[in-house]
Amino acid sequence: MRFIFLALMMFLLFSCDFSFRKNDARIKALNAMQQTDVDFAQMAEDKGFRKAFMEYMEEDAILLRDNHMPIIGADAVQYISSINDSSFTISWEPEGGDVAEAGDMGYTFGLYQLKTETGEQRGTYITIWRKQKDGKWKYVLDAGTQGLENKE
Repeated sequence: MRFIFLALMMFLLFSCDFSFRKNDARIKALNAMQQTDVDFAQMAEDKGFRKAFMEYMEEDAILLRDNHMPIIGADAVQYISSINDSSFTISWEPEGGDVAEAGDMGYTFGLYQLKTETGEQRGTYITIWRKQKDGKWKYVLDAGTQGLENKE
């Protein structure tokens, strides 16, 4: 009986493929998504918060903001449209992220900095992205948290 068990275990062990396959499509999707976050941040710096957030937003996107219930879809569009972004600048830098095995959904996270005439706020963010039918990435959820100490 032990021999049969040992033989079966040896068969299973040697029949398994232990090579790790590099999923090139997934890596390409991850790189494209992360580049989208970089492009998003650059647009926010160059053309303003409102224009960038409207450009990269999926139709039913969700915003998580301080002192608000989740802001969803048309309400998110209205919320962003109502922001006067002439009184502040925002910049951020992705620190990392990951994408689903299918390469169609993922997230990025990093640090942001919001500068106003009266001061500066720093914090962390996470953005969840979905790949669109045209191959572009749009965010489906954007959230940030305040509270990092300012650099002196």
